[in-house]
Amino acid sequence: MRVPRLVGLMAVDARETARSRGLFLNAPDRPDFHLTVVDYVVRQFPQPGAEVPRDSMVYVWFDFGEGEGGGGVREPRIPRPPSGGLQRELDQPGDNTFEVSSL
Repeated sequence: MRVPRLVGLMAVDARETARSRGLFLNAPDRPDFHLTVVDYVVRQFPQPGAEVPRDSMVYVWFDFGEGEGGGGVREPRIPRPPSGGLQRELDQPGDNTFEVSSL
């Protein structure tokens, strides 16, 4: 039998799809997998379309592994922005000359 595509399905749907095909589902990253309902499958093994015997185990994951994406790039960007941020223009020290207009 061929392994169905489970990536993108909610946990409850992935369990039902596997059960209806005579496959067992295991989630190594979720010890409470039997209670998981609305989390989405992001990875599976064996891959969809692989030939396996009936009653085989299919592994699914709900979180991306280290370095597999999910959060974007977090390393420092080069070139870095100039240091100091925004600065307001201040009077030079000792420059206390003010113009006063008379009405």
